[in-house]
Amino acid sequence: MTVEIDPAGIWDSEAIADVAAATFPLACPPGATQDDIATFIDDVLSAERFSEYLTDPDRTVLKVTHGGAIVGYAMLIDGEPADPDVGRVVTLRPTTEISKLYVLPGNHGTGVASALMDAIVERAVAAECAGLWLGVNQENVRAQRFYAKHGFTQVGTKTFVVGTQLHHDFVMQRAL
Repeated sequence: MTVEIDPAGIWDSEAIADVAAATFPLACPPGATQDDIATFIDDVLSAERFSEYLTDPDRTVLKVTHGGAIVGYAMLIDGEPADPDVGRVVTLRPTTEISKLYVLPGNHGTGVASALMDAIVERAVAAECAGLWLGVNQENVRAQRFYAKHGFTQVGTKTFVVGTQLHHDFVMQRAL
């Protein structure tokens, strides 16, 4: 599958929010309630929030397009981890967090996510980062396998709030 990966612009906020709303529930653990997922999407993944992310100098949003439609995205955050516990286990500096990396379900297994990861690594290397890190839900085995295949190893744990529920993530890191 031929895809294009480019930095997103403010004009992409609504389309990326639509992709986020479709993909985020797929990564949630089975115990996450629909109300909590909806609250998270409204609070964190709305078009308005993506407009904010796209104007934040410490964030980069990459979009994946196929046939003119956005089929996936990644959000990267440069700098020190905000959570001091994460900062202790993420040992490579400078670092970039892969805050979000999602591909629409019809594109799973087509190489789209791998192409997006390659673009993330290319960007981080160009920015002279020593490593990348991310959090992945402890019950999301499929995502953990994908990240391990791309050189990430588990270095710790962290919590992640979705609505009213506290979830547990693995922190994974990759040297560049």
